[in-house]
Amino acid sequence: MNAKRADNSEPTAAATRAWIGLMRAQQRTLSAIERDFKAAGLPPLGWYDVLWELVKAEGGRLRPFEIEARTLLAQYNLSRLIDRLEREGLVQREAFDEDARGCWVVVTDKGRSMRERMWQIYAPSIARHVGAKLSEEEASALASLLSKLG
Repeated sequence: MNAKRADNSEPTAAATRAWIGLMRAQQRTLSAIERDFKAAGLPPLGWYDVLWELVKAEGGRLRPFEIEARTLLAQYNLSRLIDRLEREGLVQREAFDEDARGCWVVVTDKGRSMRERMWQIYAPSIARHVGAKLSEEEASALASLLSKLG
């Protein structure tokens, strides 16, 4: 049976329940992970997301709009976050062209180390707050379902 409705003006009751459940689960899980980072004396999850994208990128560098596209951070939040990461020595900005109109954000060795330290908390946190609550089959099914929304 096709789950899509011809009239998309109103969500079904099931779609509404799914939306509410998704939002609540996301909020609770992210809050729990953020508490784990805070308890370990580490910066917030947003720092990890930016550092991870930079570590994965060729040459450890991306343009700010590329970081924005790869994370869930809005441009105005990302600019302030990059400023903080730079002040901490985790990233540096490099001119993109001769007249310095654009810049690369480049992860430093200190930034790579911080990402690795954060992963030491993040990995068990994911296991505790997600993996321990779902069987492998359930986690796979959920991932498959969520991929339909992206």
